[in-house]
Amino acid sequence: QHPAQDLALPLRLREIRALDRITNARQLFRISNTQLRRHAGNNRCLHGRLTPLAKARGYDAEASFSPDGRLVVFASNRHADQDSLSPHDRERRVEDPSYFVDLYLLDLARGEVSQRTTAPGYDGSPVFSSDGSRIVWGHSSEDGERAEILSMRTDGSDERALTHLGAMAWAPCFHPSGDYVIFAANRPGSDDFELYLVDAQGRSEPVRVTTREGFDGFPAFSPSGDTLVWTSDRTPGKQRQLFRADWDDAAARTVLGLPPAPPTTEKTGALALPTTSPAITASDFQAHAAALADPRTAGRGTGTPGEALAADYVVAEMRSLGLEPAGDPGSYRHHFEYSAGIALRPDNALLPESLENAARPAPAPVSSITAPVPAATPALQVDVDWRPLAFSRSGEIKASPVVFAGYGLVAPAGPELPAVDEYAALDVKGRWVMVMRDLPQDVTRERRQQLQRYASLRYKAMIARDRGARGIVFVNGPRSEFREALVPLLFDAAPAGSSLAAASIRGELADRWLEPGGRSLGTLQDAIDRELAATGANLGHTDAGAALRFELPSLRLAARIDLETLRGESHNVIGRLQVGLRPSKQTIVLGAHLDHLGRGAGSGSLADASEAGQIHPGADDNASGVAVLLEIAEALAARRGAGEDLGRRDFIFTAWSGEELGLLGSDQWADENVNPHNHDAGPVSYLNFDMVGRLADEVVVHGVGSSPGFRALLESAALPGKLPLGVRDDAYLPTDSTSFYTRSLPVLSAFTGVHAEYHTPRDRPELLNAEGAAAIAELFTRVAVALSRAEEPPAFEAQPLPAASPNRGGLRVFLGTIPDYSDTAVEGVRLSGVAPAGPAEAAGLRRGDTIVEVAGQVIENLYDFTYSLEALRIGKQARIVVLRDGKRVAFEVVPRSRD
Repeated sequence: QHPAQDLALPLRLREIRALDRITNARQLFRISNTQLRRHAGNNRCLHGRLTPLAKARGYDAEASFSPDGRLVVFASNRHADQDSLSPHDRERRVEDPSYFVDLYLLDLARGEVSQRTTAPGYDGSPVFSSDGSRIVWGHSSEDGERAEILSMRTDGSDERALTHLGAMAWAPCFHPSGDYVIFAANRPGSDDFELYLVDAQGRSEPVRVTTREGFDGFPAFSPSGDTLVWTSDRTPGKQRQLFRADWDDAAARTVLGLPPAPPTTEKTGALALPTTSPAITASDFQAHAAALADPRTAGRGTGTPGEALAADYVVAEMRSLGLEPAGDPGSYRHHFEYSAGIALRPDNALLPESLENAARPAPAPVSSITAPVPAATPALQVDVDWRPLAFSRSGEIKASPVVFAGYGLVAPAGPELPAVDEYAALDVKGRWVMVMRDLPQDVTRERRQQLQRYASLRYKAMIARDRGARGIVFVNGPRSEFREALVPLLFDAAPAGSSLAAASIRGELADRWLEPGGRSLGTLQDAIDRELAATGANLGHTDAGAALRFELPSLRLAARIDLETLRGESHNVIGRLQVGLRPSKQTIVLGAHLDHLGRGAGSGSLADASEAGQIHPGADDNASGVAVLLEIAEALAARRGAGEDLGRRDFIFTAWSGEELGLLGSDQWADENVNPHNHDAGPVSYLNFDMVGRLADEVVVHGVGSSPGFRALLESAALPGKLPLGVRDDAYLPTDSTSFYTRSLPVLSAFTGVHAEYHTPRDRPELLNAEGAAAIAELFTRVAVALSRAEEPPAFEAQPLPAASPNRGGLRVFLGTIPDYSDTAVEGVRLSGVAPAGPAEAAGLRRGDTIVEVAGQVIENLYDFTYSLEALRIGKQARIVVLRDGKRVAFEVVPRSRD
């Protein structure tokens, strides 16, 4: 409706409707997808429960999600309320609170908030680049009269100024390419704001985009980068409305002196779908692997937009090949839910009660965050003064005494080193235990090796629980080397939490509690560090040791822990290649896991400190496996189209999600589709591809012993090629084939070996051996056709544990139990299966059992179970109690060795 000649670039303007505004928002909130779905389509306001994301005194606003939904960047002056300010800054805080606004990063999975900027002046309007690697924002001068556009990496490094206008530059936004930034700025001394461009390196002079007098600001690009939306008062009444325009990226690059954008091909979502040949080729494999490991997939973390983008690519490829949807009815996608994280709900409170107030009326029971606190004790703020731990029990904890237990260590004696028991002289039953995190910094290497396995938060909490404690509080000692004052709210995907309340507190709060007894955390840590560095005493039993561990004389502690387990949703991609006129009764399943580690936030990353937070592309693990899967599917589809007889059994092609979290997707699908007692219908064999892209000496094929005929079948299939094979009978592996093998299905699993880039940001497509991967695809195409053409399906044969079984946990003891990682609500360890011919199966344990006791040790979660296994002796009978159909059933299991 308006002329375009006021623009420096060829844009076509169209006015669109104004959007309602939300005012007075001072905190960040979350509303769940479930709540959004519940209200979708209703002609009324959304009344779902809002959950505070970042609660602290001060101003929180101007928030923006990272592309993968994992992080939120926002502006806040919270440190001005929390830190000690000089008299001058306190006065300025009252006059101009915006002077103290800096940028903060919130990790939604951990619940951890970290400061990213510190320079005086207002930092605001932050947004991420489309790959999530950088943040761009506006930074004002100390007097607030000018602002420039700045950029930094997400971790706060590599800060650079993109503009030097000496004006008010604000509200920047990256173009999806990441090559340049659009923002609003005024001429010095003018209220006339226009849109400008600058390259992402800050090398060019800013280029003006709009020229109409008035206000143009708050620009944002569409995800494709071909549309711009912004706010303008170019209306008859000068009211600010939203406008949009078609964006000319080529013209923008020309005026900024940037090279042209790389050419694109036909798109599937944001990923290019390559043109491939029907034959299996190295170039086709490389194209698929590069697309799946593209930075836009952001490491394909389970349930993330990046994984969904990769799944869209696989769906489009299956559809183009003519595979029939074989997921949920009428869909290529097979959905499943899993426990994806932990979050704070609104009603969390930690309430210290001074015993000096004992004569006063008792406070009302803790029932919410606003519960009364004794007047002499300042209220504590969650996420500032304290924070619950992810594995804490939820609920109300009545006021109880507090006992300081040093580091909370209990460890047996080592070679020439004494045992440690910091609870030896303590009665902690019905009390809170306050312990320091980690270990002393100055102990010998031998002492640290002795104590390290007993120093984790989970282990210390288990020890406190087993001694009858009501709760445990962790604190960083002044000499401890932790960057954050509070333990991150980090979800570890371990089934269940604990019956113990668990929290972390700031060191200043611990000193406040210790002060009435004339003690401080620093002096206690110094003394205990010296004690634990000694080597001549059974520590904890000495009089000196007992004096360092004591009940706090003037404190009782009450709490309410209110945690929410977040449910995630992801999906496998399933397609079926029908070989006959009608669907076959029996099928051959081929699969590879699509997910990876995202940016490595979980425990699986092997990135070094300089790589923390970077995208883990997962080219070999496991874009290579999915690329081989797609090549086999294309080759077989082409042969079917040419009229070739492919046998009597259809092929099911599967790209799994949730493998890195514990075989979640494949286990769910196998549970629904595999009958372990009858293979007359459904899958009769499974072929797996996990890390097949780095062929060097040989491709190792595991599971050959799972069927008597597999060795001959594999040798026959290998004859036409020159692919070096390493044949292994073992089938119990840390990959998706285990979901089928434990259901008595014969499996073969291809693997080219671990390498230095495994689970790091260095696992990139250019390191793949495409020719080797193509040869593996050719081999297993022949294997698949042979299985389809066979008169009878392959017979199943359980394998004994091999001499060197794959072991992710480092345990010597082997039971053959397979925990169910999909449901963390169950108390105990629920089994999704047991290894065929393993000790657990021999004793009578089975899928669906929930382990609640091992050798007298109560089992509430996977960590309890792991620690209990360390105490078992190989070849010595141990009693294991499970819940089966609601009843406790005991079994005698004889553990075997992994060595």
